[in-house]
Amino acid sequence: MGYEVRVLQPAVHFLETLDVKMKAKAYRAISLLQEFGPFLTEPHSKKITGIKNLYELRVKQSSNICRLFYFHSNGKVYIVTSGYIKKSNKTSRLELEKAERIMNQFIEENHE
Repeated sequence: MGYEVRVLQPAVHFLETLDVKMKAKAYRAISLLQEFGPFLTEPHSKKITGIKNLYELRVKQSSNICRLFYFHSNGKVYIVTSGYIKKSNKTSRLELEKAERIMNQFIEENHE
């Protein structure tokens, strides 16, 4: 695989709550990020408008949709911050703020 993907604890906790099929698709999305890095685009990945360097992995299983937020760290490293089950057409502002907070905390603690 060409890129390293680190999954932070909030994202691990979220992944543990998913049913088997959704979890499998979420891990498949993470493996696509490992394989393609910055070349992973829609429908699998999308830039979050208005938040610098934050992206979402887009996972759909039947009528259920989940999002995993991630950002590019140093070199070939991507960090998955958190995730949530999407229940409306709009991305949850609270979940975006949570992902941004985790990203900023990681950057501060790791001096990136």
